[in-house]
Amino acid sequence: MATGAKAISSQPVAGACRFYITRLEASGVIVGYTVRLKPEAELHRIRAWMTIAVEGSHAVGVLQALRGEPNIHALHSTNGRWDMIAELRADNLESFNNVLGRIRLIPGIANTETSILLSTHKI
Repeated sequence: MATGAKAISSQPVAGACRFYITRLEASGVIVGYTVRLKPEAELHRIRAWMTIAVEGSHAVGVLQALRGEPNIHALHSTNGRWDMIAELRADNLESFNNVLGRIRLIPGIANTETSILLSTHKI
């Protein structure tokens, strides 16, 4: 019995599915695809969440600076005590320490708190 992509391509409906997916991509409904790797296959083995408090009206400048930081994998605005949450990734602890130092020197950042992700229980 065929499996995976081979099974899809051998089915009579494969052409219709490909056409439908192509149409969804062209119309902008599908904007991209994601590959999820198991944690041990990732290059950046050190991962962490950094919560960030921004001083007064500096949010735009802080956001712009954080977007330029290559070790920030994802950046979110939030409500509550913290203004932003950044997902950080680094190859090793020394590199991770350098990332923390660069971020903490950004003008307008009032405070940060960082939690290293020790293990992943659900992907």
